[in-house]
Amino acid sequence: MKKTFLLILLAFAIASCGSSKKTTKTIVVTKEGTPNRTKKVEQKKKDDIIIVTTTEADEVITAETNTKLLKKIIKNAETFEGTPYKFGGTTDQGMDCSGLVFTAFQQENVILPRISREMATRGVEIQLSEAEEGDLVFFKTSSRNRINHVGIVTKIKDDIIYFIHSTTSRGVITSSMLENYWKKAFVGIRRVI
Repeated sequence: MKKTFLLILLAFAIASCGSSKKTTKTIVVTKEGTPNRTKKVEQKKKDDIIIVTTTEADEVITAETNTKLLKKIIKNAETFEGTPYKFGGTTDQGMDCSGLVFTAFQQENVILPRISREMATRGVEIQLSEAEEGDLVFFKTSSRNRINHVGIVTKIKDDIIYFIHSTTSRGVITSSMLENYWKKAFVGIRRVI
């Protein structure tokens, strides 16, 4: 009887230690350390806030580990350079702009919404002058007057912001915020981790 009970208990313990699904949520924390999800926090300067991302497995991404994670995300996106555009695509056979961003972050267990205008509701809005590698840049490129394009900042050199994205005409490429088309279509930048 004792052996049976121990076997059942052991089986239960092993089953409960299985891998957990990794999804993330982003919490905006003030320097004082109190969680705050109000719009007021999003309007504060970058120095006043820290974005902490956690997964269901309680892994925490902080400012310290952020740089390494963002470099991996950028590398993930860059592996798709040259991939043709495909509406709804998320593979090297073809991908759209939000598919590229979604996939690059997902490969590091950071889950974002799949659509660019929904991505634009995550994280914290910052000024373009505060851009850092890994931030998301958003654009309105159609007459519908809503966000319909997104890219990931990959590099800032000599105050020029470069971002990777997927265009309908050229697929996954890196562009510059100095290009007139992107300068005119730009609507915002957000830090999601």
